[in-house]
Amino acid sequence: MKEIKVPELAESITEGTIAEWLVKKGDHVSKGDPILELETDKVNVEVNADADGVIAELLKEEGDDVEVGDVIAKVDENGEASGSAGDSSGSGEEEAPAAEQKEEAQQQEQKQEPQQEEQPAASNGQDNNNGNKDIVATPAARKRARKLGIDLSSISARDPLGRIRPEDVDAAAKGGSKSEEPKSSSNDKPKKEKKEEEKTQFDKPVERIKMSRRRQTIAKRLVEVQQEAAMLTTFNEVDMTNVMKLRSDRKESFQKKHDVKLGFMSFFTKAAVGALKEFPNLNAEIQGSEIIQKKFYDIGMAVSTEEGLVVPVVRDADRLDFAGIEKGIADVATKARNKELQLEDLQGGSFTITNGGIFGSMLSTPILNSPQVGILGLHNIEKRAKVMPDDSIEARPMMYIALSYDHRIVDGKEAVQFLRRIKEMIEDPYDLLLEG
Repeated sequence: MKEIKVPELAESITEGTIAEWLVKKGDHVSKGDPILELETDKVNVEVNADADGVIAELLKEEGDDVEVGDVIAKVDENGEASGSAGDSSGSGEEEAPAAEQKEEAQQQEQKQEPQQEEQPAASNGQDNNNGNKDIVATPAARKRARKLGIDLSSISARDPLGRIRPEDVDAAAKGGSKSEEPKSSSNDKPKKEKKEEEKTQFDKPVERIKMSRRRQTIAKRLVEVQQEAAMLTTFNEVDMTNVMKLRSDRKESFQKKHDVKLGFMSFFTKAAVGALKEFPNLNAEIQGSEIIQKKFYDIGMAVSTEEGLVVPVVRDADRLDFAGIEKGIADVATKARNKELQLEDLQGGSFTITNGGIFGSMLSTPILNSPQVGILGLHNIEKRAKVMPDDSIEARPMMYIALSYDHRIVDGKEAVQFLRRIKEMIEDPYDLLLEG
């Protein structure tokens, strides 16, 4: 009997939720065949069978949370032989041990249930899996924390992505006070769990929907950003007349030549890259007491999907022409909506653009995509009265734009000038085209 375990997914992913089983008990599988879809906090991945045979048992159900290394199914590598022998008199001898194993497993689970309730107080934080489930840590860090009796929730990660590494655990152990925290946190754990179980009861009909792992992660990250960053937002407005005229004049020839539509996002991406070169602190991140200014321009494009917002990255946007940017945006958007994004599609962005205008948003304050320190928000285009240089009044297509930034390293002056530079380049798109 071959056990199928949750494989190593990526350094920053240690757990997931079973979204869908692609096989059922009794199905024949070959090595490499996908058997389930696993939802992680970043992307959905398929887990493949690592042996030929027949699915003998599914140990987890859809919706169950699993960690790397958990046994999720068993494959009978001699499935065909044992299946054909099932009609013989010997089949009863094989079924009996299976039934006994199942009964023993159930008894074992019953024995473990009360132990798991008492474990937080007795283990001194060594195996607080429930409490540490939502914490992003490498498998090595989790193992080290269990060995030292350190509660992962008491450790501050130095990794900009929030991942706890073995060196963070060692630092917490040397700190002295950290080793005392697991005891108190474990004593408080039953109270916390009890509080979470106390759900508000309603007199009128409601529907309870479990949050997906990705939605939980999005919620957690957004709150963390607002708590950790000194986030401010500045606004401006852009006259879209010239961009719209240029786009109207060139869209047919552009699409015929490049086989992709000319949209507004390529203009704003080009303008953002130009402004980032002038104001490098907005293309940076904070690591400890250092500012890391990035000399590359990987622009994240916020894409809304049924499961929540994701931010795939268009790489080296400064080296792409308008057609290259449009193709890159179309590619990542299609992948996002078809659930085909890979981890590498989401990692390493230096600045983000989000377009709420496609949903009709007139004005908003976008939240930073940590560890980035700047995000540009675009909004709906509407005709508004505008006073022209000769004091005449015209109805012009106007768009509000917003820049949210981390005030820890970006001053208000920089932010305002950055947004004004975006405005200037969009209002003179011919110059933007010439500068490339």
